[in-house]
Amino acid sequence: MGVVSEAGSEPLMPPRAASAAVTPPISTPPSQFHSPSLSRSPLLSSADHIEPADKTPTNSTPKIRTPRFITPLGSPIRRALQLTRLDPHDAWLPITESRNGNAYYAAFHTLCSGIGIQALVLPVAFTILGWTWGIITLTLAFIWQLYTLYLLVQLHESTETGMRYSRYMQLCSVTLGEKLAKWLALFPIMYLSGGTCVALIIIGGQTCKMFFDVACGGTCTAQPPTTVEWFLIFTSAAVLLSQLPNLNSIAGVSLVGAITAFSYCTLIWVVSVVEGRMAGVSYNPVRGSTEVTRIFDVFNALGIIAFAFRGHNLILEIQATMPSDEKHPSRVPMWKGVKIAYTLVAMCLFPLAIGGYWAYGQRIPKDGGSLTALFVFHGQDTSQFILGVTSLFVIINALSSFQIYAMPAFDDMESVYVKKKKKALPWWSRAIFRALFGYGCFFVAVAIPFLASFTGLVGGVALPVTLAYPCFMWLKVKKPKVFSPIWCINWVLGLLGMALSGVLVAAGLYVVIDRGVEVSFFNPR
Repeated sequence: MGVVSEAGSEPLMPPRAASAAVTPPISTPPSQFHSPSLSRSPLLSSADHIEPADKTPTNSTPKIRTPRFITPLGSPIRRALQLTRLDPHDAWLPITESRNGNAYYAAFHTLCSGIGIQALVLPVAFTILGWTWGIITLTLAFIWQLYTLYLLVQLHESTETGMRYSRYMQLCSVTLGEKLAKWLALFPIMYLSGGTCVALIIIGGQTCKMFFDVACGGTCTAQPPTTVEWFLIFTSAAVLLSQLPNLNSIAGVSLVGAITAFSYCTLIWVVSVVEGRMAGVSYNPVRGSTEVTRIFDVFNALGIIAFAFRGHNLILEIQATMPSDEKHPSRVPMWKGVKIAYTLVAMCLFPLAIGGYWAYGQRIPKDGGSLTALFVFHGQDTSQFILGVTSLFVIINALSSFQIYAMPAFDDMESVYVKKKKKALPWWSRAIFRALFGYGCFFVAVAIPFLASFTGLVGGVALPVTLAYPCFMWLKVKKPKVFSPIWCINWVLGLLGMALSGVLVAAGLYVVIDRGVEVSFFNPR
């Protein structure tokens, strides 16, 4: 069988001169003809594009027919790809602008997006669930989300349509339908992009303040910046870093973010364990005053655990940065990178949850979790250097995570211009759009600084993106045999995920209403 590469790359085996026609010109930047980002199709090469001799190319995207001589036996995949279209818009958008990624880039991006400050509140969930159910629930959630992540990696490329689904919302629209996808997936995906950036500004700004206090050591005579000013400083740094053009170009940023995330998680649980258990620590699960309160507290704890496993909304986007062809599909290096990343994620999450709960028990602060506990309980008996380095690592990781979570928003903003003007967004317009997004998130962070109090509620809203939708999309695309094991597994997990999401949202609302939230609009502390 002849071997071909993706559109825009050089063919490994040139076709016979007598069989191929000249490829018609395509309205695309010249630099993109040598980039595999020209087409979403993972299976077609530029040598496969044949147009009738009597047909004059138009300004519209040309149709591509796959010739029969590609293989003498007639590959089933090739027969399925009777007709497909190039999408030159992808060559101008930040997610698919560059497709020269690899397994290492995938590991950097996945680890940077898959672990963060949300992992530090896992011990809070253990205060409700206790030792046994806390560990069981965390383990099951980890296995479940790893399985659905595997499904997404496999669904990125369709051998039936020849399409690469480079965005989570795109795959949802194709499998669930445009209207249903907007109702079910648009808000969770928007929150996991923009809402996470807002939360990162709040966390990054507050940690900048903590770092200043540690570095200053109480000897500074200068007036320290206010909390709002720290938010502004952090946002300005994030906006400056966001000028990197595309997802592949921030691979180095994601590497730094991954290293710092792993480092501060390890530092926090190691210091907590080395310092020993706090006096008067209790491991008895917290019980509400009524049966209803106790039930909703349990579900709220499950929402906290679910929120720790965010990042699935970026998996298809990360995989879109890789080249792909028949012989070397992108799912192979992508899954290799995911396995590396989630091995390190497990090495952070489980010690953080178990070690933090062992050290602080029910005294773990509800806001900030292990990070706040480190400063509150060990601020005096721990090296100031360790406290300062931990704070600095949190800040750097927040800056790095901001870039990868903001990239889908940048992509959406630029796609409006690209589809209307049929050309790439000018660099100065890109800079303005990204600055507007960054400072828009800053405004929301200042206006709603108590966003972290809704962790359980948000975990319930975002849970289907991680645990339910991939199962339904797999059933729709792959169409496994009815009542086969894989069919049953995906239906059970999908329905269970949707039911759990509804219960977690109700529980999160109940806990917020029952306990109340210290509302402080435009008054961050």
